[in-house]
Amino acid sequence: MIEGDWDYVVVGAGTAGCVLANRLSANPSIRVLLLEAGSRNRNLWFRVPIGYFKTIGDPRYDWCLQTDREPHLNGRRLDWPRGRGLGGSSAINGLVHVRGQRQDFDAWGRAAPGWSFDEVLPYFRKMERQERGANEWHGADGPIGISDGRVRFPITDQFVASAVAAGLPMNPDCNEEEQEGVGYYQTSTWRGRRVSAAHGYLDPIRGRRNLKVVTDAHVLGLEISEGRATAVRLRIHEVEQRAFCRGEILLCAGAVGSPHLLLLSGIGPAEELAEFGIALNLHAPRVGRGLQDHLKFHNAYRVRDPTLNQQLNSVFGMFWMGLRYALNRSGPLTMGAAPVFAFLRSRPETDRPDIQFHVLPWSSDNPAKGFHRFPGFSISICPIRPESRGEIRLSSPDPLAAPSIRANYLATERDRGTIVAGLHRAREICRFEPINQQVEEELWPGTELAARGDEALLEEIRNRVTTIFHPVGSVAMGAAGPLDERCRVKGVRGLRVVDASVMPTIVSGNTNAAVNMIAEKASGMIIEDAHT
Repeated sequence: MIEGDWDYVVVGAGTAGCVLANRLSANPSIRVLLLEAGSRNRNLWFRVPIGYFKTIGDPRYDWCLQTDREPHLNGRRLDWPRGRGLGGSSAINGLVHVRGQRQDFDAWGRAAPGWSFDEVLPYFRKMERQERGANEWHGADGPIGISDGRVRFPITDQFVASAVAAGLPMNPDCNEEEQEGVGYYQTSTWRGRRVSAAHGYLDPIRGRRNLKVVTDAHVLGLEISEGRATAVRLRIHEVEQRAFCRGEILLCAGAVGSPHLLLLSGIGPAEELAEFGIALNLHAPRVGRGLQDHLKFHNAYRVRDPTLNQQLNSVFGMFWMGLRYALNRSGPLTMGAAPVFAFLRSRPETDRPDIQFHVLPWSSDNPAKGFHRFPGFSISICPIRPESRGEIRLSSPDPLAAPSIRANYLATERDRGTIVAGLHRAREICRFEPINQQVEEELWPGTELAARGDEALLEEIRNRVTTIFHPVGSVAMGAAGPLDERCRVKGVRGLRVVDASVMPTIVSGNTNAAVNMIAEKASGMIIEDAHT
């Protein structure tokens, strides 16, 4: 049983929840309860960087969500991986460390004062244990290891050279002053091992007596009394319990889970709650609205020289990869989602990069079903500033039922034009040396389909595109959002949301680093507010 009153109850031990648990429990007089619906994630693959191939899609570690039928993707339903267990999605993601652009955060600062780039940079630095050392952009004493890649591939090196020949600047660090250019990703790893939020923030503090971590605890909803959040209702091994909170309840259940819990607790659009017979505690029409996510699709090629495909399809190759990793934490098993990035503009008139490439030393029709047996490589193309907005809605009053996810991808003309323009930019780079000397065949879209024009390309994109797993913005900060600039739910005392859902707009790149930063900054606000 969970007994006594807690100063803070943190719901969700994903990226943000682990940060808050660490920072708030640093004061031994503060009692912190961390609740996680998943397990402790002790599988070996959680430390091997490329282990996400083994954990994504496994219902023990992944919530295995799906969108509703997407109207602009020909009615397709997309799989939405979301991490389940300590570390959340930081335990199953592709490890790529990208902050976003200065302009992203300056726009946040206009929506929610205090969140401009200059104001959030100290918290990015605070989270980092940067392998390259500290400077004005980076920290070297934080809990999350940030490292250079430990493996190089000739085919992706050749892409870098071709991108430079095509006019992109070489960029040694996309997380400093300028994001635009081509270069090599850093990842949230240390000495060849994944550093999830659980590894970085929870593992070092397991001995704190004022922190209680409870796994397999499924939160059913919040109790609101006289305008204040007072308790969390939860189920542990089929037994329903309550965790009472004398301070603040902190929702860190992610861009899907946090709005879902608010709705189940009677905080949301009154008409939606009435439809499902949920008593209204607060009419908050923007809860669940404003959802954004990034899409990706692959421009793939068959090439002359061997690539990672050959090792992935060979018993000896797999053995050699495993041996290299076991002996010195090197080789392909240390790779994150991709070794090489490119950030570029889809059109000449675009003022800053709106396309991100993840350049991959392999090719496949579907990685879950295997890799091509011939040499190949791929360019994963991701428009990083979509205009389209979706929503998280209730599907049932049953707390154990997954919510309705309506991402509404490619809903605007600009988003549709950007995704096609991104494909043209990738194909253009592959016409430059030295990569053009490698290409034997364009597998997708192929010259025949490309010759049919942009409408044909867009139609095929609708049929092939997938999420890159970056949902944000469903409980946003700002004047029009449900949260104030300190992540507090407007109209309910003692309740905050701290996770990807608070972003006013999606960042231009991978989202995990920004979620770490949000939680670092929010933890300071929570501690400060407790003393006022």
